[in-house]
Parts: sequence; structure tokens; C-alpha cells
Amino acid sequence: MPRNKTLRRLAIGAPALGFALLLPAAGAQAAGPVVPPGFTVSTFASGGSLSSPDDITLLGGNVYVSYQNGVGSKGEPSSTGTTSSTVVEYSPAGTRLASWSLTGKCDGLAADTANNRLVATVNEDGNSSLFVIRPGRPTPAHYTYRPALSHGGGSDAISFLHGQMLISASAPGSDTAVPAVYAVTLSGSTAHVRPVFADNSTATLANTGAGSGRPQTLALTDPDSSEVVPAVSGRFRGDFLLDSQGDKQLIFASTVGSSSPRLRVLHTSTEINDTAWATTTQGTLYITDTKANRLVVVRGSFPIGQAYSAVPADSSVNPSTVGTLNLASGVVSPFVTGLASPAGLLFVPTPGQVTQAPTGGIQAGVGSTSRPAIGLNVLGALLLLAGGGAGGAGVAAWRRVRRS
Repeated sequence: MPRNKTLRRLAIGAPALGFALLLPAAGAQAAGPVVPPGFTVSTFASGGSLSSPDDITLLGGNVYVSYQNGVGSKGEPSSTGTTSSTVVEYSPAGTRLASWSLTGKCDGLAADTANNRLVATVNEDGNSSLFVIRPGRPTPAHYTYRPALSHGGGSDAISFLHGQMLISASAPGSDTAVPAVYAVTLSGSTAHVRPVFADNSTATLANTGAGSGRPQTLALTDPDSSEVVPAVSGRFRGDFLLDSQGDKQLIFASTVGSSSPRLRVLHTSTEINDTAWATTTQGTLYITDTKANRLVVVRGSFPIGQAYSAVPADSSVNPSTVGTLNLASGVVSPFVTGLASPAGLLFVPTPGQVTQAPTGGIQAGVGSTSRPAIGLNVLGALLLLAGGGAGGAGVAAWRRVRRS
């Protein structure tokens, strides 16, 4: 997540993509969030005595947000002496339900839905560790990394893919052969780490146009946010996405469980933080607006499969916006303006909405054990399991589930 640091640039021949520099006029002040016609925007919740909301996730129908409370990136006390972040649970209506205190600056927060728990990382620049929060239990479990993180920094965003917990290796001490991502398993009070790919791995250029498909040697200086690309995305569906924010690069990794994942790099027109996809037409896009100490929600009719990216206040182009991300060109175009400094994004379908079906429509009972699932969505009271056959065709089963 953004650290208000001096942005570093990649020096290894990023393609000339013709990105335009669009900056607000000096001294311009935003009157508040502005959305395109057909959308509405409102405040979902405010931090109150807490401050700096950052990461956001969904578990069991409730929204969870990390507040960093001014704690330093290595766990240093805030200006008021605070040494702990706070994770808050909100109802769908924005009512505060519960909270947990985590020692350090919570920069990564994700729902592990398979185990009905939250995983959080603290201190992205050093002295990092991991917490597990279980709803209904007052005390988080604390885990220490073993072996010690070898990249010289801390840990940041968390994603879950095919049963693997993947954590970004933030603030590397160099851009050479150090891990960019770790696979993590938990045992006792230990978070066991294994490198997935390195900051200097080889990736093919994913931007369309001149040079597309050519290999590039990465030199990542700022591994940050991460996501798993949903099946409705026009490109990169099913990939693990690592955002190297200061480098203006998105790394898409497939075959992550193998010894040599396939990597593609998309150069973006500006530095971005979280990215979220609209998985249904009707839904809600949640935005943590860090400097304004609020959670903003945007509702409307979204194009299915559209990616949205948060552009923080310290970005070089279109700062303090949430933009539409073109997954072919890497261009981020303003969608929500008038924010203070957006960070975390979360898209939640409106209950009863159905994720866009693959070509051929919905076919009940066509799944097989030889075709692994590629999508699992709880929509209202229905469980939708999308089959992973050739071309992503078919929905394996509709099953009614009971909400707990």
C-alpha cells in the first residue's frame, strides 16, 4: 500500500507507450468524490478515532478494514505513541460490529474463506510478521516468519490461489535475485515461507503494440498489492497479480504452483495500488480513502469484467482517483475523482446477481473431477461453481447453501 515515499523508476527499457501526463492544477481542491452519470457515491463508514484505512476484504457477508493509525512502516510508534493497527468488522449497512488490535502497521488484509478467517501482515518495510483473526474470537493469533524473510524488507498484500497463501515481499533491499512473492504455510506459531519468483525474473511484455510478447528482465523495487484475476476478466483470468507500484508494473503469474511460473508484465500509465474487477453488472465498489479517513461506496451498473485501480495521491498521473484499467494498453483512465488518496478496493455483487456465464450458458451437472473449478461465488443464497474445462466452459453445479 502507499508509503508516501519518493517513487522509483525502472531503468531497463520500459516501452514507449505514449502515456499522457494529466495532473490537477496547482492548489486545486476536490469538493468530494465524483462519479460518472448513472453511478452514485456515498460514505459507507468513517474512521472516527481510528485513522488511515488501508486494506479491505469481505468474509461471511461482512466488510473488514485495516486502520493503520499512523504507525510506522517498521512498527515505529505514531506521533501520539500508538503502536497498533486496528481491524474493524462492518455490517453491510456500515455498522461497526467488532474490532481487533494488531501490534504494528497492518498493510495486508485478506479473507481466507476456505478456513473462515482473516490473515493480516504488519510492517511492510521491516520487522514484519503475520496475524490470523477468527470472527467471534477476541484475540488474534500471531505468527513469526521462518526462515527469516530473505529479501531485506517486510511483507504486504495477501492472496489465496489454489489453496496457496501468497504474500508480496515488499521494500526489497535490492532488485536482484531476491523473492518478490512468498508462498506461506502456517504451523504452530510459525509462518513458513518459500520463494515463488524473484524481483529479477524474466517476464514477457503484455502491453499490446510494439515489442509485445518479448522477454524482459524485471527489476522490481516495490512489490505491493496483489489479487487473483477473476474468471470474468477479458485477459489474465485465473492469474495471480502482483503490483509493483513504484515501478508502474503489474506482474501476472500463471502456473504459480510450479517451479517456474509463467510471468507477463503490463506497464501502466501511472502508479496504482489495489485493483478490483466488476464480476456482476449490479454491485458495489468499496474504496478506502486513506487521507480522508473514510470508506466510500460506488453503486451502479458496471461493465462485467472491467478492472478498476486505485491511484494514490503520490502517483505521477491522475493522482487521488480510481480509474478503469485497460488490460491491453495499461492505461488507467479516471472513473472516480475527488478522493483524497484511495488505497484498497473491493467489489461486492448485489445479492441475487449472477456472474456472467461462460459461452454456451449455464449447464447444470456437467462438472467432472478431471476439470478443476475456476470460480466459486456465493450469490445471495446460491453457490455458483464454475467448471474449468477448455475455454472455461460450463457451470458445474448450482447448489443452495444455508447462510450461517
